[in-house]
Amino acid sequence: MSDHEGETEQVEHEAYNEDEEGEVPEEGVEGAKVEEVVDLGASVEKYQAVQEMVFEELHLPPEIAAEAQSVWQLFINTSSSREAAGEAIYAALFDAAPSLQSLFKTARSVMALRFMNGINNIICVANNPMALKLQVETLGFQHLDLEVTAPRVDIFREAILELLEIELGPRMTSKGRVGLQVVLNYVGGAYIYIRREYAGRIRIIQKSWLTANNKTEEEEAADALADHHDNEGKEKEKEGNDSNAKTDSHAKHTDGGSARNSMEAGKMKGSSMKVPTSFNEMFLFNAAVMGFGESGWMNLVLEQFDNIVTNVANSYRLQEECDVLSLVLSQYVGQITLPEFKAVMLASLRSLVPKEWDSNHEVAWNWLWENVERMLKSNIGKPQVHVKAIERLIMDLTEDSVNYLRREIYKRFFQLAPAGQDYFKQSTTRLFFIADKIIELTVEMYKQPKTMVEDLSAMGLRHVGYAIPTELFSPFVSGAVDVVRTLTTDEHAESAFRWSLTLVAKILVRTILEGSTVVMKAVNTNSEKSLKRAVAVAPRGRRAMDLLNITVGTQSISPFYWSIESGSLICAKAMLQDLLTIRADRDNYYYGCDALFSRHPEVIHRLCADAPTLLTTLLDGLIWRSRLTSAGMRRVNFYVKHLVQDKDEYFNQALAWLAEFKDPKIVSHPVVVLFADMIWGRLAMYHFMLGRCYFLLMLCLFVTSQAIIPRMQVGGKGTAEQNIALFTCRCLIYLGSMCKILYSQLRLLYLDIKAGAFQRTCYIPLPSYIFSFQEAGNLALLVTLIVMCSQEPIFYCIGTPEFQEIMFTPDCAQSADKQVSYAVFSGIGILLYWALMMDFTIFSMRISAFVLVCGRVLMEVGLFLMALIFFILAFATSVCALQHQLEDFEGIDQSMVSLLGMSLKMYPTSGYTHLKGEPWVLVAVCMFVILISIFLLNLLIAQLNQAYQAVYEDMQGYARLNRASVIVATLEEVSQKRWKRFLHSLRFEERLEFNEGDIGLGGGIQVQEPANANPMTVDSIKRFGGSTSASMPWPEEEEDADDDRFDRLEKLIVRTTKSITGKRKKGAGSSVAGSGLSGEASGRSGGSSNGSSG
Repeated sequence: MSDHEGETEQVEHEAYNEDEEGEVPEEGVEGAKVEEVVDLGASVEKYQAVQEMVFEELHLPPEIAAEAQSVWQLFINTSSSREAAGEAIYAALFDAAPSLQSLFKTARSVMALRFMNGINNIICVANNPMALKLQVETLGFQHLDLEVTAPRVDIFREAILELLEIELGPRMTSKGRVGLQVVLNYVGGAYIYIRREYAGRIRIIQKSWLTANNKTEEEEAADALADHHDNEGKEKEKEGNDSNAKTDSHAKHTDGGSARNSMEAGKMKGSSMKVPTSFNEMFLFNAAVMGFGESGWMNLVLEQFDNIVTNVANSYRLQEECDVLSLVLSQYVGQITLPEFKAVMLASLRSLVPKEWDSNHEVAWNWLWENVERMLKSNIGKPQVHVKAIERLIMDLTEDSVNYLRREIYKRFFQLAPAGQDYFKQSTTRLFFIADKIIELTVEMYKQPKTMVEDLSAMGLRHVGYAIPTELFSPFVSGAVDVVRTLTTDEHAESAFRWSLTLVAKILVRTILEGSTVVMKAVNTNSEKSLKRAVAVAPRGRRAMDLLNITVGTQSISPFYWSIESGSLICAKAMLQDLLTIRADRDNYYYGCDALFSRHPEVIHRLCADAPTLLTTLLDGLIWRSRLTSAGMRRVNFYVKHLVQDKDEYFNQALAWLAEFKDPKIVSHPVVVLFADMIWGRLAMYHFMLGRCYFLLMLCLFVTSQAIIPRMQVGGKGTAEQNIALFTCRCLIYLGSMCKILYSQLRLLYLDIKAGAFQRTCYIPLPSYIFSFQEAGNLALLVTLIVMCSQEPIFYCIGTPEFQEIMFTPDCAQSADKQVSYAVFSGIGILLYWALMMDFTIFSMRISAFVLVCGRVLMEVGLFLMALIFFILAFATSVCALQHQLEDFEGIDQSMVSLLGMSLKMYPTSGYTHLKGEPWVLVAVCMFVILISIFLLNLLIAQLNQAYQAVYEDMQGYARLNRASVIVATLEEVSQKRWKRFLHSLRFEERLEFNEGDIGLGGGIQVQEPANANPMTVDSIKRFGGSTSASMPWPEEEEDADDDRFDRLEKLIVRTTKSITGKRKKGAGSSVAGSGLSGEASGRSGGSSNGSSG
């Protein structure tokens, strides 16, 4: 008995907890169990056996239902987890009747949880006849393909009851046993009844609906696509064909609208009309022909009709779709005549399914519409009244009433479901916010039903990650309705709130159930073993997408991203390893790299931000190394396509993200080194050289105009030719260098202002680009050139007699006071030019690493200089306080100069002879020299050595980070034509060989590496025999099989021990009431025998 179709859960293989002995007096309980007479009533007594001829509501006596629920809950609590309980049910059932196992094709872990959840959902509503019937009916429609018979129901029932007796022992009461027996018989009989009465109609509806929409051919094409391992095709198949991932209603509306427009165009153009090929198109065509073309409400029904038909076997979902549709129709202004839709629907189906259509089709589709029409009519007119009543209720609430509502909702909920307290861990203000949103949802559900369904689907998927039990929604709704009842006497307001909140809960529960895959369950436990078990049952053609995408309606969630957000990094790592493991059968290779980057093109950025420890796992998974070697070399495939280009074949931002992350070890990973060096060597280097050659030309002009030509002038007077050359060079500098740098600085400043990229230094906001060494140097150079331009002597000499005598001369009376400052800034400018030329070191990683190391140890030199200045100032002031006649120490400034000369070994030797006559000054100088020469200089050496050791391991990485930043900046200026040509040269579309003659996967670069660089003893490709169908899961791997055998053996030992213990307890009880137990045991034995014979 499985739960809702599509609901799967992971199984944790844990041992059962042994029952504690001595808690309950065995004999007394056993005696009570035998002596107690259970009165079921005439209407329920018949369900002591399977009733397959009727399907009506089951009215269990309240005490029997409560006891059955109590026993069932006790069984769940006794097990280590729900997964363990499901595993026990699975084992008990197929140990009792191994032949039944052939009926179930689903994996053991999934099937066990379906048994568990299906029975749990039934038992939970055993005290509510209407809800019980609806639940059983829903599950019955999902068992139409199974041949359920009365003998098989007997086997199932007895296996469950015997398991509970073994697990619970004396805690299994007579009322609980009888209650469970009645419920299981009721469910089994209902399954048989539903299969006999409705299976044919539902199959007719589903088959004819596929034919009417040409979906049969599409499904076959999708299967063929999966066989060829096209990941994108599989994703579309998942979104289009999965029964749990329904088609986007908006898309249907658009298609329908297009069909209607073509129909109207056909009226005007006659024979040019488009021939309807789908149900929507044919429906609109027939509606126009039959005179209903202006009935806009039919389009509203048509938008949701696909969801209604595809969920005909799911009573809960059918009711939900009709409730939403009734809200949508309530907003339509005009008359609605539902029988008109049926007439157009049947006419359209007869046209689209002409060969198969017969009286059975008429009966089936009439039956479907009668049910839909009945559910819609029950709500017609109510939403308009409800929305006014609930708005009036909210408007009448005072501040005190709102606070009371917020508090009481949770108070009532925790009373009804104490377990809910474990899931509401937020602060009170947060809980109040959630309560406010709940009230808002109930109102918006009436006003914007379509939008709310989408929003609630997204919310439900988030709750999948929170692992919220769906059984908590019902008491929450009940508690909220109870609170609202205390605030109003308006029955319409209460009814409106209850109906809307119930619908919201239905949508959330359905979304959670559909989204609760085994993968999401494994993520919630953060167990690598559980994840492996979860994906082991997935078809090999869809295994990757099961890890990357869960779709409910039009909303989707990524289990991989959710594992990162929730901190389940163990699962996230296991997912990456599974995705990036190459598996192969005889026909295809399966590799999740394309699926990963197609689903999450920004995965590198996400890992850098939230899970940097997984970056190495991801990059390692992009490498394949051959186990075989040839001539001392080994083949290596680097699958770097998605690191180089994005889905639109533009430059991927992966390198920019890694450069921004600034981790030298990650950027030194072989994958990053390969694709970064490839981009640098084949494309970026030439563009970088072109740009730096221009800067080098400017440096040459600057050196020529400031250091070469002035030194060629004799006596400070230059010739006319020299002055013209000097003026020309300086003009080129001001126009070609200063203006270019000014434009670049203004552009970067604008971009930072636009992006709000500012960093505060000493409470002063500065644009982020200034914190780059290169741009800070450019800014300093710009300031220097501006000052030089403002102090340019040639400009001041224009119009002077000297200028008239020798054109462009810089020597005149007006420029005399500018010469010194101009020369100083000229020298600074040359230094800045040479400093900015250091990025030429990027051509060699060794030189670049050396330069970066020099920059990183400069801080230690700075500390030394700071200490040196302190000692110079301290001893200079100290010496000046002494009585002496030394000229070199006459004042503080002279003393500081002399001490600095001593520190730098620039103090003349003759100066030391004068110190002999001043012993106290000599002592102070000796102490200073000892501190500087012996202490500070040796300390500086030690600091430099330690600093070098600290950065030595990563200096190549820092050099590569520098180059990566340059590559990213350079590629922004590369034309698309050159980029496309570069991509074409990489030939990513060609499939690479693994070993000789073994054509593998595309999207990579193959290189050769020394055989001893990375020894490989095992083939990294996992190869499997057997079936090559993409719909089949991979065979169980050996290491997983060993773990499974150990777990199963452990469970078998525990279960056997409990069974023996239970029998001993029963034996002790039989001494008090042996005859009663014998009768009961013989009855059970007879039931089992009958079941077996069946």
